[in-house]
Amino acid sequence: MKDYSGKILEIDLSHGLIRFKDIEPQLLRQYLGGIGFNARILYEQMPAGADPLGEDNILVFSAGTLVGTPFPTASRTEASAKSPLSGGFGTSNSGAFFGLQLKTAGFDALVIKGKSPDPVYIAINDEDVQILAAGSLWGKECWECVDYLEKKHFGSEIALIGHGGENLLRFASIENGRYDGWGRTGLGAVMGSKNLKAITVKGTKGRKAHDPVALLKAVKDGQQLIKSASSYLAFTEYGTLNASIPYSKFKAISAHNFTKGTLPGWKDIGGRPIVDKYGSRHVACQSCIIACGHWVELTEGKYAGVKVKDLEITPVMSFGATVGLDTEAIIKASELCQRYGVDMVSVGGVLGFAIELYKQGIISKEDIGFELEFGDDEAAFKLLHMIINREGIGDILAEGTKRAAERFAQADRYAIQIKGMEIPMIDPRGRWSTWTLGMLTNLRGGDHLRCRNPVENLRFNERDEEYSKERFGFKQSMYDQLDIPEEVKRKAIDLEQDTTDIPEMSKWAEDLINLYNSVGICIRPPVMEKVGPTIIAEACRAFIGIEFTPADLMESAERTWNLIKLFNLREGEKVEASKFPRRFYEEELDGKVLDEAKVQKVLEKYYQVRGWDSKTGRPEKDTLKRLQLDQLSE
Repeated sequence: MKDYSGKILEIDLSHGLIRFKDIEPQLLRQYLGGIGFNARILYEQMPAGADPLGEDNILVFSAGTLVGTPFPTASRTEASAKSPLSGGFGTSNSGAFFGLQLKTAGFDALVIKGKSPDPVYIAINDEDVQILAAGSLWGKECWECVDYLEKKHFGSEIALIGHGGENLLRFASIENGRYDGWGRTGLGAVMGSKNLKAITVKGTKGRKAHDPVALLKAVKDGQQLIKSASSYLAFTEYGTLNASIPYSKFKAISAHNFTKGTLPGWKDIGGRPIVDKYGSRHVACQSCIIACGHWVELTEGKYAGVKVKDLEITPVMSFGATVGLDTEAIIKASELCQRYGVDMVSVGGVLGFAIELYKQGIISKEDIGFELEFGDDEAAFKLLHMIINREGIGDILAEGTKRAAERFAQADRYAIQIKGMEIPMIDPRGRWSTWTLGMLTNLRGGDHLRCRNPVENLRFNERDEEYSKERFGFKQSMYDQLDIPEEVKRKAIDLEQDTTDIPEMSKWAEDLINLYNSVGICIRPPVMEKVGPTIIAEACRAFIGIEFTPADLMESAERTWNLIKLFNLREGEKVEASKFPRRFYEEELDGKVLDEAKVQKVLEKYYQVRGWDSKTGRPEKDTLKRLQLDQLSE
């Protein structure tokens, strides 16, 4: 661990205490950093049954092991706490430059406990750490606070909340500067419940490699791998919007709260052409050679003057598909979410839910104050402001679709969520794959960012009769280049039949993404296709001087996944919660519904692949023993 910072900054807001703690070498070896550190800290230090909005909840930010190095895309920081939305392990990942500053200040993790009696913010400048009054900032939108804090703490990166977090919206985000954020699972509400407005961090120490020559080689090799990916050039041009048109063709987008598989003119609303029309330049995070973000400035029309990093598939689907807005209204919606600190996926789901309740006659104009319709941007933004400020019916909707549905008769079938968290974009009736099964197996609830096939094909969409396979769709050369152990590869991919085994690939993909979220690299397709545990092991050895094998890294990622599962079970997660909304099983879309029995059978096969009980979804004793979690679980 030569030259590895190895420090945790712990702040107790209830008592105004600041502590510096050394990281035990075994913690680094077993959990690496990022989500691994967060899982172990929360499992060990948070009391079971803690109120997510109470003083006992703990908020942890951990930068990945490789953050601060030039390894490609190594910019990511994982933030975690008990989720106000799901009641389970809440976690979210963000890039940009916050993690770099935390690392160069000398800290691998920031742990925040307790609750301040008054609004405060935390200012970190290397070892100079202060808890400062934030009364004058409370009630201000995020961008205004960033302007003030950047001037006062020049050179700092800033994590902060807006009205969403202050008003305890259960899907409030923590914003990462102006244009990025830790969006999902309601972590902004956790900050708000602690009366914590912001965190500024500035580091001046730099980072030293154990073996600079070996690290430089790993960096160059990693860059070359990413550039050789089949998706690299497309992602440098259009970013995540490359998937928008294929999913529309599959009739699998979230159109009008998942009542339609696509929308007329979708290509011009949310396809790649909007990048050509509205994007002016690319935006990249620390160490990134992909630069998938796009800068947008609206110069005319009703939203003229909006300047924002945008044109990602998440806001396009949430506001363009789910709510039915046009492109310029999508851009404006992104700006509002960033200014006020709300998760774009969940708020889009809540708006779509409310519009459908209105159209079904479950809520009325008298309940809302105005009419609702898919595609009506003015009505959507009025309701958005009511939600953000918890005004009128917005106070109910601020609880998320699962809790809000409990307040209205026959509303639950319109709440498109899993485990309390709203589902993004992909409708499993139109597209069944590793990615869609991953919304059920995802440890943080209905979400698409913790499980995806490293080489998902977007050309073919056949559904296997038993739901257990998807089309591989690539040549032998792609198979040979995948950095997957041969025994795993043979189970997950059948070249002769040209199929991928969904449960087998799900486990591998989840563990791989967990590895990325531990070492701090991005999950964009060019990375997932080419960057595996072999090159990551080389980079880790060169940087921190610990000999990891690729198998060691994958076992670490699997250990973290199982520990998070134990956390969720401890907090009351039931196996019955791993179900899609009834709509997907009972309402036809393009003539298709999901076969619930077949979905359940594939889910049980996944549990077996994981080494979990096939009926209860609980990790088996042998699995916990192999992962050295048996004593911890007891």
